[in-house]
Amino acid sequence: MNQTFDFGFGPVPAHRHPNGGGWVADSAFVAETAYVGRNAVVYGKARVSGNAVVTGNARVSGNAVVTDDAVVTGNARVTGWARVFEDAKVSGNAVVTGNASLYSNAQVTSGHHT
Repeated sequence: MNQTFDFGFGPVPAHRHPNGGGWVADSAFVAETAYVGRNAVVYGKARVSGNAVVTGNARVSGNAVVTDDAVVTGNARVTGWARVFEDAKVSGNAVVTGNASLYSNAQVTSGHHT
Protein backbone atom coordinates (compact mmCIF):
# COMPACT_ATOMS: atom_id res chain seq x y z
CA MET A 1 0.00 0.00 0.00
CA ASN A 2 1.43 3.37 -1.05
CA GLN A 3 1.10 5.99 1.68
CA THR A 4 2.17 9.61 1.89
CA PHE A 5 2.69 12.02 4.77
CA ASP A 6 3.25 15.77 4.83
CA PHE A 7 6.32 16.56 6.95
CA GLY A 8 5.69 20.26 6.32
CA PHE A 9 6.80 20.53 2.70
CA GLY A 10 4.01 18.67 0.89
CA PRO A 11 3.18 14.95 0.91
CA VAL A 12 5.99 12.47 0.29
CA PRO A 13 6.04 8.64 0.24
CA ALA A 14 6.16 7.48 3.85
CA HIS A 15 5.15 4.72 6.22
CA ARG A 16 4.43 4.12 9.89
CA HIS A 17 7.36 2.57 11.76
CA PRO A 18 6.39 -0.85 13.15
CA ASN A 19 8.06 -0.11 16.50
CA GLY A 20 6.10 2.88 17.84
CA GLY A 21 4.00 3.93 14.86
CA GLY A 22 5.73 7.23 14.01
CA TRP A 23 5.94 8.48 10.43
CA VAL A 24 9.12 7.73 8.46
CA ALA A 25 9.73 9.07 4.96
CA ASP A 26 10.66 6.34 2.50
CA SER A 27 13.85 8.33 1.81
CA ALA A 28 14.96 7.93 5.46
CA PHE A 29 16.14 4.80 7.25
CA VAL A 30 14.95 3.56 10.64
CA ALA A 31 16.13 0.18 11.93
CA GLU A 32 13.55 -2.26 13.26
CA THR A 33 15.35 -2.13 16.62
CA ALA A 34 14.83 1.63 16.97
CA TYR A 35 11.65 3.19 18.37
CA VAL A 36 9.77 6.05 16.68
CA GLY A 37 6.79 7.14 18.78
CA ARG A 38 3.39 7.81 17.25
CA ASN A 39 3.81 11.62 17.08
CA ALA A 40 7.52 11.62 16.15
CA VAL A 41 8.77 11.85 12.56
CA VAL A 42 11.92 10.94 10.63
CA TYR A 43 12.40 12.33 7.13
CA GLY A 44 14.87 13.52 4.53
CA LYS A 45 17.86 11.21 4.43
CA ALA A 46 18.01 10.85 8.22
CA ARG A 47 19.07 7.56 9.82
CA VAL A 48 17.90 6.15 13.15
CA SER A 49 19.43 2.86 14.24
CA GLY A 50 20.51 0.71 17.15
CA ASN A 51 18.23 1.05 20.18
CA ALA A 52 17.69 4.77 19.59
CA VAL A 53 14.39 6.33 20.68
CA VAL A 54 12.62 9.20 18.92
CA THR A 55 9.47 10.09 20.80
CA GLY A 56 7.09 12.88 21.76
CA ASN A 57 6.83 15.40 18.91
CA ALA A 58 10.52 15.03 18.03
CA ARG A 59 11.75 15.44 14.45
CA VAL A 60 14.89 13.90 12.93
CA SER A 61 15.62 15.17 9.43
CA GLY A 62 18.17 16.17 6.83
CA ASN A 63 21.21 13.88 6.94
CA ALA A 64 21.09 13.53 10.73
CA VAL A 65 22.04 10.28 12.46
CA VAL A 66 20.59 9.08 15.78
CA THR A 67 22.01 5.75 16.91
CA ASP A 68 23.11 3.47 19.74
CA ASP A 69 21.00 4.21 22.86
CA ALA A 70 20.43 7.91 22.08
CA VAL A 71 17.07 9.54 22.87
CA VAL A 72 15.40 12.45 21.08
CA THR A 73 12.21 13.48 22.84
CA GLY A 74 9.74 16.28 23.50
CA ASN A 75 9.71 18.88 20.71
CA ALA A 76 13.42 18.37 20.02
CA ARG A 77 14.88 18.63 16.52
CA VAL A 78 17.97 16.89 15.15
CA THR A 79 18.76 18.06 11.64
CA GLY A 80 21.48 18.90 9.13
CA TRP A 81 24.48 16.58 9.44
CA ALA A 82 24.12 16.31 13.23
CA ARG A 83 24.96 13.06 15.00
CA VAL A 84 23.46 11.98 18.33
CA PHE A 85 24.83 8.69 19.59
CA GLU A 86 25.90 6.51 22.52
CA ASP A 87 23.72 7.53 25.52
CA ALA A 88 23.16 11.17 24.51
CA LYS A 89 19.76 12.79 25.02
CA VAL A 90 18.10 15.73 23.24
CA SER A 91 14.86 16.91 24.84
CA GLY A 92 12.40 19.73 25.34
CA ASN A 93 12.59 22.33 22.56
CA ALA A 94 16.30 21.74 21.92
CA VAL A 95 17.76 21.82 18.42
CA VAL A 96 20.93 20.00 17.38
CA THR A 97 21.95 20.99 13.85
CA GLY A 98 24.80 21.62 11.46
CA ASN A 99 27.75 19.28 11.95
CA ALA A 100 27.22 18.95 15.72
CA SER A 101 27.96 15.67 17.47
CA LEU A 102 26.39 14.81 20.79
CA TYR A 103 27.55 11.62 22.47
CA SER A 104 28.48 9.77 25.65
CA ASN A 105 26.14 10.96 28.44
CA ALA A 106 25.70 14.46 26.99
CA GLN A 107 22.31 16.13 27.24
CA VAL A 108 20.82 19.13 25.48
CA THR A 109 17.51 20.29 26.91
CA SER A 110 14.77 22.82 26.32
CA GLY A 111 15.80 26.10 24.79
CA HIS A 112 19.46 25.22 24.19
CA HIS A 113 20.96 25.09 20.70
CA THR A 114 24.11 23.23 19.69
